[in-house]
Amino acid sequence: MVKHTGFFQNHPVFTIEEFAQHQSVRGGGGPRAREALLAYYKKTGRIVRVRRGLYAVVPTGATPDSYPVDPFLVASKLTEDAVLAYHTALEFHGRAYSVQEDFTYLASRPLRPFRFRFNLFRGVRFPKALSRVGKENFGVSTAEQVSMKVRVTSLERTLVDLLDRPDLSGGWEEIWRSLGSIEFFDLDKVVEYALLLRNATTAAKVGFFLDQHREPLMVEDRHLTPLHSLRPRQPHYLDRTRRESGRLVSKWNLVIPTEVLDRAWGDVL
Repeated sequence: MVKHTGFFQNHPVFTIEEFAQHQSVRGGGGPRAREALLAYYKKTGRIVRVRRGLYAVVPTGATPDSYPVDPFLVASKLTEDAVLAYHTALEFHGRAYSVQEDFTYLASRPLRPFRFRFNLFRGVRFPKALSRVGKENFGVSTAEQVSMKVRVTSLERTLVDLLDRPDLSGGWEEIWRSLGSIEFFDLDKVVEYALLLRNATTAAKVGFFLDQHREPLMVEDRHLTPLHSLRPRQPHYLDRTRRESGRLVSKWNLVIPTEVLDRAWGDVL
């Protein structure tokens, strides 16, 4: 059993396929031997089952039922192409205003949502506009979490994604406060990605946000012009799924809730 210690150290969360590959290199037998090993390690409290085909390692001496399994690693292992995104990306980058129990990832074929302990894991398909041009990984980087590599959207892509899908982002206050804490964006990348999505409302939302933050983010007209050209021709709600009342910002043809327009969240930052 000692021969698996190194694997566990380097794979705090692992898939059954990764364990099978490790086992084959070590000459550890076939599927039955693998199942027996996993059952043994689970029974002895060395690993816990997160979901079918996915396990987490429990350090020696820790209690399996209470040991905190890293949710970022879990989300990153749910599919081969999983990318931490939306509010989860904000949290990973240390830029979220508040911590949430939901963890969201992008994938070509995401799994059904499921809960593990206190966390809900949900997958979202890569935007169709990106898939059509083979740009699903635009603005995706690889980072290290514990001893493992995870894929996560950049701050630039995250900014646009949050505005595109506020339902996955914690709401407008969370979005504005979180993004407002970030001192620098590569604005050329922000605009390039927003245009790739080919969504008029999203382009307008990104333009409005940058317009509101012209001075701190050093936004220039050249950043706003292409977004303005793509804005909707008729007024759209900031969140078309909720249709909150607000004021029309004619420059962007967006109906903006008053609290967002005035950045009035009920208390002082």
